[in-house]
Amino acid sequence: MNLFYRVEGVGKPLVIIHGLYGSSDNWLTVAKKLSAGYRVFLIDQRNHGRSPDSEEHNYEALKNDLAGFFDQQKIGKAIVMGHSMGGKTAMSFAADYPERIEKLIVVDIVPKDYFLLNDESQYYLHNNILRAMTELDFNRIESRKNVEEFLNERIDSSQIVQFLLKNVHHNKETHHFEWRLNVQVLYENLDEIISGVNARWFDDRLPICSYPVLFIKGANSNYILPEDFASIRRIYPEAFIVEIPDAGHWLHAEQPKLFMEAVWGFLKKAM
Repeated sequence: MNLFYRVEGVGKPLVIIHGLYGSSDNWLTVAKKLSAGYRVFLIDQRNHGRSPDSEEHNYEALKNDLAGFFDQQKIGKAIVMGHSMGGKTAMSFAADYPERIEKLIVVDIVPKDYFLLNDESQYYLHNNILRAMTELDFNRIESRKNVEEFLNERIDSSQIVQFLLKNVHHNKETHHFEWRLNVQVLYENLDEIISGVNARWFDDRLPICSYPVLFIKGANSNYILPEDFASIRRIYPEAFIVEIPDAGHWLHAEQPKLFMEAVWGFLKKAM
């Protein structure tokens, strides 16, 4: 899998991995700030952005894609930052390739099966989002505004709709709009995306102390709950946990200054 990627800056390598429905574009602002001290690689994960589509979408495949990317770019060891689904990819890769990790930053996700939240599970939110995206008939779409109107009727969050619209691409060859996401495959593999790289997955890898770890939580997000802190400590006994006030799941966009302060503070720690 030859992943699409962008590079900013020079110095020690730092790899950023986006989350579900995301792409390298979403993290360019963060990358440009970090490029003052690092060579920052931003990847598009499979079935996202400009990277290839695949019928397979699970964390084993995403981890192997990242390992292949390290090999292709001749990256021996790097700081790795992952957000949401990308955070699970990062944790999976770091656990199986600890020698390739200098530091690990996990953004608003924890190693757990999110089905355990039952009615509050992210599964229902994302199932509704992906179902709406699969039902959109681009043959009837004449503008991005049409897409926005369609999604607003089905998704009860203008913030999410605006984020999804970043994936709408106008194909110059077909003259049609299309998703820059493999929506059908993501829909079919949503169970794995929600439940994979959970606490049980780490049982034969405990404890993990071979690299420093930072978890960054959005105070208004339910992806990391207070009761998850014990699970984090069980897996990563020396992990740092920082909460960003007045921020939800996309905390790097909602509170960019506080987010960067947390990241720089961790990166500058002598360990």
